[in-house]
Amino acid sequence: MEAYLPLPRGRATYVHVGVMKPKDEIIYGLHAVRHAIEHSAESVLELWVQNNKQASAEISNIIRTAEAAGISIQSVAVETLKKHTGAAVHQGLAARRRIIDKLVDLDTLLTQRKNSVPLFLVLDGIQDPHNLGACLRTADAAGVEAVIIPKDRAVAVTTTVRKVASGGAENIPVITVTNIARTLKKMQQAGIWIFGTDDETNTSLYEVDLKIPLAIVMGAEGKGLRHNTRKHCDCLVSIPMRGITESLNVSVATGICLYEVLRQRHYVS
Repeated sequence: MEAYLPLPRGRATYVHVGVMKPKDEIIYGLHAVRHAIEHSAESVLELWVQNNKQASAEISNIIRTAEAAGISIQSVAVETLKKHTGAAVHQGLAARRRIIDKLVDLDTLLTQRKNSVPLFLVLDGIQDPHNLGACLRTADAAGVEAVIIPKDRAVAVTTTVRKVASGGAENIPVITVTNIARTLKKMQQAGIWIFGTDDETNTSLYEVDLKIPLAIVMGAEGKGLRHNTRKHCDCLVSIPMRGITESLNVSVATGICLYEVLRQRHYVS
């Protein structure tokens, strides 16, 4: 592989919800709100709690943490929460927080790696926010260096994604790029091997060496990898299937792939 070449800068994408200031957003659900208060309390402007939910053990713990951080807390009717969250499953609480714009620089991640043998996750066009959120949650748990998603024809990091990710969307860098194939090529030039997943290949995930600097590339729901993405992969692997099911949900397949990397790197001598 060749020496490192500069990559274009990317940034995480956020959605502004409701009639708020341009730099505010609403988050909701137990995990997302708890994570925001515990890890970036300075960004949380106010907490809204459904007025018959304060006695819940989980919510009362969140309230105490918010009080200790000096966050404004309001008891509101369920209709108010629905207004703020768009009738989503808010679990009795929501919060308004200031968006802290954070440039995620892939150049820096590639040249100043946290790990000598990094692991990246590339998601090639996921459409379902629940799938993206689940992938981010697993990626964070597996210690992935960064998740790379395309700018177009894919879901961005929305409030639904954040809720499903249970803090993973805030803890792991999410880099949005305009061209996945070009990004893969430049990652290769930085010494990262690109392994794509493909149901049609005869090479099993469990037959390849995953203890190398690596990016796992997952395709879109029902479509798999795009042709131009597939041809930029160094290796295509499949997950063995023994039943009548032809394919797995992309978030399930992502978990299998990432944890096989961890198994090989930490549990196989």
